[in-house]
Amino acid sequence: MSALFTPFTLKRVTLRNRIAIPPMCQYSAQNGMANAWHLSHYASLARGGAGLVIVEATAVSPEGRITPACLGLWNDEQAAELAHIAAAIKAAGAVPGIQIAHAGRKANANKPWEGDDHIAADDPRYWETLSPSAIPFGQHLDREPRAMSHADIQRLQADFAAAARRARDAGFEWLELHFAHGYLAQSFFSVHANQREDEYGGSAAGRGRFLLETLAAVRQEWPADLPLTARFGVIEYDGNDEQTQQEAIALTQSMKEQGLDMLSVSVGFSTPQANIPWGPAFLAPVAGRVRREAQIPVATAWGLENPHHAEAALAEGHIDLAMIGRVHLANPNWPYQAAQALGVERPSWVLPAPYAHWLERYRPN
Repeated sequence: MSALFTPFTLKRVTLRNRIAIPPMCQYSAQNGMANAWHLSHYASLARGGAGLVIVEATAVSPEGRITPACLGLWNDEQAAELAHIAAAIKAAGAVPGIQIAHAGRKANANKPWEGDDHIAADDPRYWETLSPSAIPFGQHLDREPRAMSHADIQRLQADFAAAARRARDAGFEWLELHFAHGYLAQSFFSVHANQREDEYGGSAAGRGRFLLETLAAVRQEWPADLPLTARFGVIEYDGNDEQTQQEAIALTQSMKEQGLDMLSVSVGFSTPQANIPWGPAFLAPVAGRVRREAQIPVATAWGLENPHHAEAALAEGHIDLAMIGRVHLANPNWPYQAAQALGVERPSWVLPAPYAHWLERYRPN
């Protein structure tokens, strides 16, 4: 029995297998609105056989977008368009998820293929960026953000709650909070970005306060019987990894006590000086430690595109879900090929008949 093709249940949601497609930004929206590109993209991914499809980082406020072309969920018109996507994902047999986010000091950037740098102040697309402290990320994202006031913090936590409510009403069944990758929530937790001297800075407890309060605000809006998850950078690869992991695991335990159901383990990406050891399944042991010590289900991404690496990470107890992203852009039917590679004759999902007939009829021996 393949671990990758075993169903997974969290709250009242059951995934047909343990293949999850993580958020992957498309940078194809206008004024935060989804369009035909997004509908076709996500429906295609879901038809390919994954158990869970999570819609890309979707900003809770206009200034929270990574680029002007990112999705948003700060008004009901945006939610109405996203409802079509949730329905399309579900109709194709996958669970529809969405990640809500605020990009913090990394916001207001050009698209990756147009420079991936901050938009100039004299550009009409410019907006002010926010962060716990007035510390720029550096390199290509060198703009100094404005340090957030208490009023800013309260407003953005209310924005997260409102976005969660809209996601719920739009038909999404899995919610992920973006607490990773150097964006706003990760910046509060990170010593590289947070030098506040009030209750939101200093100690690990202070730096974790924004995340816990934001989770609590969302918990009030998101249904108790649906998965509430977070993607969180638990390691920076900055030479201080043991302390960071200890603090991150302690914060994860606190988030679990406040109603978090699962953690997607990632890298912090809070400093351009990080020395990340890219390689096959390199985060699996890190995720396994979080799973053991925080006693919470976990997922991770990065380096799992080889089916055997994903299978091993699951079988060895490091993770509960395999987040497999970019390879799906090249091949939305990657789960079918993974089943072949792992010797799964009749996986727990079924391809659409127009695909399955031909793929099975001419399947190589």
